[in-house]
Amino acid sequence: MRRSVGNGLKWVRGKRNIMPISDISDLSLHSLTRLDGKRAVITGGARGIGLAIAERFAEAGASVLIADLDGRAAQMSAADLARRRGGVHQGAALDVRNSEDFESIAKLAESARGIDIWVNNAGIYPPRSLDEMSEEHWDLVNDINLRGCFLGCRLAARLMSPPLGTGGVILSVASVSGLRGRANLAHYVASKHGVVGLTRALGIELAPKNIRVLALAPTLVVTPGVEAAQANSGGDSGDAYRAFLDRLGATIPLGRAGVPDDVARVALFAVSGLAHFMTGCTIPVDGGAIA
Repeated sequence: MRRSVGNGLKWVRGKRNIMPISDISDLSLHSLTRLDGKRAVITGGARGIGLAIAERFAEAGASVLIADLDGRAAQMSAADLARRRGGVHQGAALDVRNSEDFESIAKLAESARGIDIWVNNAGIYPPRSLDEMSEEHWDLVNDINLRGCFLGCRLAARLMSPPLGTGGVILSVASVSGLRGRANLAHYVASKHGVVGLTRALGIELAPKNIRVLALAPTLVVTPGVEAAQANSGGDSGDAYRAFLDRLGATIPLGRAGVPDDVARVALFAVSGLAHFMTGCTIPVDGGAIA
C-alpha cells in the first residue's frame, strides 16, 4: 500500500513496518531533467569536458560557477555562457591542489545562496612509463586528480549539509582507467581508481545527509587537454593525430573516440531527478570499451 504525505514523500507499508520513501514517480520527464534554481560548481570547467557539462547544466536552467586554474578563461567562459544561454554564471580561479583556493570558492557559493551540485572535473593525463616516472610526476598527477577530488568533495559536503544546505549531488569525472589497468599511466590509473573508491565510500557516508555521490568513467575524449598530452608525448598533429584517433576508435565497440558532450549528457542525467535513486557508483561513458 502506498499513500502520499507531501513533499515527494510517500509511506510504503511492508510486511512488518511503514517507511517513508522519497517518491518522484508523478513528475514528468521534462521536470525531472530540469535544473531550474539549482546552483552548480564545475572544476576545470573553462574548456573540454568541464565546459560541455557547464553548457548542458545551463541549458537545463542551472546557475553555474566555472572554477579553473586559468581564472581568466573561466570568467570568459562564464560570460559567454550567460550571453548564449541566459542566466547568471560566474568564473573564478581555482588550483585544486590548494585548500585555500577552495575556501574562496566556498565564499562565492555561500554568497550565491549555497550549492546544489558539485562536479570534480579538473584533472591531467600525462602518459609516462614507470622507469621515466619521477616522484614529482607521481605527486603532481595524484595531487590534481585525487587530492583535488577529495578537497572538492569535502567542501561540497560541507556546503550541502545542514545548516548550510539540505542535500545535493557530488559528481566526479573518473575514467575507464579507474576500472582497469593501462600501460604507461600508472600514476593516472592509480589516481582514477582512487576517485572510484572515494565515490563508493562517500556514497555510503553522505547518503543520510541527502547527498548523492556519483562518478563518470569516460574513455578517451577528444579535448584540448588530451590533444596537448598527445603532442607532449611525441605525437604529431594533423594526419598523424587523426590516424591515432582512428586506431583508438577501432578498439571501441561504437567505433569512435568520445567528444565532450557525450560525457556532459550523462552528467546531466546523473545530477538530475532521473538518477534520484543512484549513489556510490561509477557510470561508464566509454562506447562499450569496458564491455
